[in-house]
Amino acid sequence: MAVAGVVSGKVIYEQEGVYIHSSCGKSNDQDSLISGILRVLEKDAEVIVDWRPLDDALDSSSILYAGKDSSSVVEWTQAPKERAHRGPEHVNSYEAEWDMVNTVSFKKKPHTNGDTPSQRNGKSKWSFLFSLTDLKSIKQNKEGMGWSYLVFCLKDDVVLPALHFHQGDSKLLIDSLEKYVVLCEAPHDKRILLVNCPNKSLSQSFENLLDEPTYGLIQKIKKDPYTATMVGFSKVTNYIFDSLRGSDPSTHQRPPSEMADFLSDAIPGLKINQQEEPGFEVITRIDLGERPVVQRREPVTVEEWTKNIDSEGRILNVDNMKQMIFRGGLSHALRKQVWKFLLGYFPWDSTKEERTQLQKQKTDEYFRMKLQWKSVSEEQEKRNLRLRDYRSLIEKDVNRTDRTNKFYEGQDNPGLILLHDILMTYCMYDFDLGYVQGMSDLLSPLLYVMENEVDAFWCFASYMDQMHQNFEEQMQGMKTQLIQLSTLLRLLDSGFCSYLESQDSGYLYFCFRWLLIRFKREFSFSDILRLWEVMWTELPCKNFHLLICCAILESEKQQIMEKHYGFNEILKHINELSMKIDVEDVLCKAEAISLQMVKCKELPQAVCEILGLQDSEVTTPDSDTGEDEHVDLTACSTPAFQSNSLPVIAASGTSDDSSTQISVSPNVSRLTPA
Repeated sequence: MAVAGVVSGKVIYEQEGVYIHSSCGKSNDQDSLISGILRVLEKDAEVIVDWRPLDDALDSSSILYAGKDSSSVVEWTQAPKERAHRGPEHVNSYEAEWDMVNTVSFKKKPHTNGDTPSQRNGKSKWSFLFSLTDLKSIKQNKEGMGWSYLVFCLKDDVVLPALHFHQGDSKLLIDSLEKYVVLCEAPHDKRILLVNCPNKSLSQSFENLLDEPTYGLIQKIKKDPYTATMVGFSKVTNYIFDSLRGSDPSTHQRPPSEMADFLSDAIPGLKINQQEEPGFEVITRIDLGERPVVQRREPVTVEEWTKNIDSEGRILNVDNMKQMIFRGGLSHALRKQVWKFLLGYFPWDSTKEERTQLQKQKTDEYFRMKLQWKSVSEEQEKRNLRLRDYRSLIEKDVNRTDRTNKFYEGQDNPGLILLHDILMTYCMYDFDLGYVQGMSDLLSPLLYVMENEVDAFWCFASYMDQMHQNFEEQMQGMKTQLIQLSTLLRLLDSGFCSYLESQDSGYLYFCFRWLLIRFKREFSFSDILRLWEVMWTELPCKNFHLLICCAILESEKQQIMEKHYGFNEILKHINELSMKIDVEDVLCKAEAISLQMVKCKELPQAVCEILGLQDSEVTTPDSDTGEDEHVDLTACSTPAFQSNSLPVIAASGTSDDSSTQISVSPNVSRLTPA
């Protein structure tokens, strides 16, 4: 997509004394050094890298800009004179004339018959700029070899002139770029930094997880669904919508099959099948019956908890206690103690003495693991790329995790040091997974409650046992949960699902962040403590967090449909629910939905598996009656994740008066929710 016009942006990085050595290897060229100014500019959804000679810095008439010729080769041509005027620069903003296309190749614009454009000194022919989304790699100089230099390589091996930093500070540029892209050393050459390297752990694809995206959001949606869906969508506008659909008006109504192709490319393993397939189970519309009214109780008090402990410290009436916690949560004074049971750190049937011994054992084990990374010398770490990457990501995340909370605010906060140390130690505990951005969100409330490094670590390790699949590179946990959520929502409200489908939103992309970090960014800090402890009881059914998603979406259904929200409006609306959701109201609705489904005797087998209901508790309706209207109970956008461990589900695409069929793999019973 080409973008043109005057663009004003915020200066992220600026450095003078950055030279191009124009005559490298050509001793007869006297103009060997061209001094210039290098800037990194942030504008809306783009980050631009711009270099130009110092004496051209205020004259954009000489800048070279990208344009495609008939052979799809990018030409760098002189900017038109009529677009050359620009006012004086300001301290915090910068304007440049630029056109951007997806770079294919690079060549100088040929000029024949002596019609070479006039240039004041011949230097401005070297001016260039590019979008960060087009950057493929950066090559650095060897240490100790004169001035530091960087060579930018764009997509399809477009190589720009080397930039020599005569005044140093090339590392500052790298640090600035790393705010927007992930850079990693190439396996074959440590001097080459690859951009968004695909072979890295999934942790790399969570860059900017907690920040508003400021460049190439549409590229991130296409290439990295995690990042694109985790970050806030408050800046989603028609620009994003048009970018997804293209500028051609004929493409503004994307057919479902085309959106299926798009999603298939975006999420490996996500298959959307619009065609009818044989061998399906026929499922008729289900009457779920009346939804009960649910009321919640007050939080469990210290007195109530103490009454359920015997003389040796064992917890009595565990099932009853879990019910009380599910219906009301815990008073804050109890959380430090009870969360250890809920997360499985302490066995429910353990005595006080056994727990004391366990803590001693776990303390020793923790500090042995902590010593492993603490004792790595600086020289060793230089040869351990993965450990360096983990440390870098952790340091970035820790510095922006819950900093408005008094427990983590301010500089040199001891809470931040503990966050860092626990996450680094977890890398030793599970080195295969290591650290993935977003995990700091799961640890922060645990450390806040425990106020103890060792206890927080083991509670976090237990929580990660539940959440592990969410952060694995193959996205298995996210795939499983999306198909399950879609199936439940289709059962509850097929009309709403159909509307979402019509707006290219049936795949429920906007729920990624909810599922990934268990609503951590959707509720206030105090509310997330309540929500998590309720979910940790594992009541009233399996995958209760999916019913919480359904409850939130049901609450927003009326506004979304009545105001005819489209693709980007839905994304924006869902994102702006953050910190505005009433946790008690959502828990009531979610529990009511669970009771409604449990009481229904005609639930499809796939739904029974998702909620963990026994086969004997439900019956499948007779598919031969033909008395009810039929409904597709598959996902809203009917995704099917083709793998050996997931059900194969497809939409039949039949009319309203015919049966809609789904196939349920026998492997569905082995689904393990993340």
